[in-house]
Amino acid sequence: MIAYFARLSIPKLVLWCYLAWYLAIVPFYFEPSLVLWLSALGIAGLIGCGLVFATMAPGQKQERWTKIRLFLFPFCVSSYSALIKGKGFFLLFPTEARPLLAGVGACVGVVCLRWVCRGIGGKEKAAG
Repeated sequence: MIAYFARLSIPKLVLWCYLAWYLAIVPFYFEPSLVLWLSALGIAGLIGCGLVFATMAPGQKQERWTKIRLFLFPFCVSSYSALIKGKGFFLLFPTEARPLLAGVGACVGVVCLRWVCRGIGGKEKAAG
C-alpha cells in the first residue's frame, strides 16, 4: 500500500481526493432512504455499463479497478446530489463549518498520505 500511494500520479491522487471528500461529507447528510440508495445503484449500473462500453479498446482488457471506478463515480455523484439537495450547499460545498472542514481535512489527509509514502518509499530505496 505504501508503494501504491508513493507512485500515485496526480490524476489518481485527485480521484482519491474525490472519494475522501465523498466519504467525509456523506455521514453528515446521510439518509437511510432505500429509494435513494437503490436509485443511485440503478444509475451506477446503467451509466457504468455505458462507460465501460465507451472506454473499451479492441484487443485490450480493462483493469478491474478501472471498471470499478466507472461504476463508483455515477453512484457517488447521484447519491451525493440527492443527499445535499435543499441543504444549503454552495455548488458542492457545505455552508456549515464542520462538514466543510471534514471534507477539506479528508482531502488534505490523502495528499499528506501520498507525501509520507513518497518519503518512506525514498528511504526504503536508499536503504535497499
